[in-house]
Amino acid sequence: MAEIKCIGILTSGGDAPGMNAAIRAVTRAGIFSGFAVKGIYRGYRGLITDEIVDFKTQNVSNIIQMGGTILKTARCKEFTTPEGRQLAYDVLKREGIDALVVIGGDGSLTGARIFANEFNFPIVGLPGTIDNDLYGTDKTIGYDTALNTIMQCVDKIRDTATSHERLFFIEVMGRDAGFLALNGAIASGAEAAIIPEISTEVDQLAELIKNGFRKSKNSSIVLVAESPITGGAMGLAERVKNEFPQYDVRVTILGHLQRGGSPTAVDRILASRMGAAAIDALLEDQRNVMIGIANDEIVYVPFSKAIKNEKPINRDLLNTLRRLSI
Repeated sequence: MAEIKCIGILTSGGDAPGMNAAIRAVTRAGIFSGFAVKGIYRGYRGLITDEIVDFKTQNVSNIIQMGGTILKTARCKEFTTPEGRQLAYDVLKREGIDALVVIGGDGSLTGARIFANEFNFPIVGLPGTIDNDLYGTDKTIGYDTALNTIMQCVDKIRDTATSHERLFFIEVMGRDAGFLALNGAIASGAEAAIIPEISTEVDQLAELIKNGFRKSKNSSIVLVAESPITGGAMGLAERVKNEFPQYDVRVTILGHLQRGGSPTAVDRILASRMGAAAIDALLEDQRNVMIGIANDEIVYVPFSKAIKNEKPINRDLLNTLRRLSI
């Protein structure tokens, strides 16, 4: 493997709280280890358009507490083509960048894997997504902060739900993963979570109705993963309106509230550990790996496993939620 002297950092896909902490960690650990570091703005698009600047320690001062990403992020259709990736490779060579650290979710790491294989280019990925849906890591950067945001929002909505004796469907993010909905429901004391992982096994709405939404309570809150598999909160509310008109239903879609805000201590520490570990991985001649955390230990997960394998939901948590919502 050619000697690595300069490392580029980019953030791609949806922003997640803790990305800035990861940028800071990669930059400072890289400089500490003798590498030159360059920041690439606007993800893969900036790689093609050469939006690249030298990063020193002062470039990442006072950002650990900030949400979003100072490097910005953008969609880039051009990078999905061989011609676009060739342009990106030419820019990397021109800028003298020998390796990349890519911070993002499933789509971002898929792009990184394709690029790394095409050009035999060293890339290390960091799992930056609130969805927590990447295989091989117990937690992803941003997940804990999003979970805390959901909990705080549900706490406020419960005041209204109780006052008006209503059934609230609260839609949370997660794409096709129910981690935010399930753990958010447990943390906020919600009555149920409707998640895509079991939607093909049982009619979760019918099951809730059959249980009478816990007749001992004067209001109910149900968290719904946004996935089309679940029908989303609006789809479920429409079903209740048509099939069970006796219920007074309201819908709240939390949307991008979940992505913002100052990262929690958990996310700051996780991002800092993973960022430093990305530099360790490059020093150890690792490539095409995602940095993960398993049982509080740093692990290297091949891109092929992190992207292709589905992360399973912990079914014990479903049972816990059912038992505690009586």
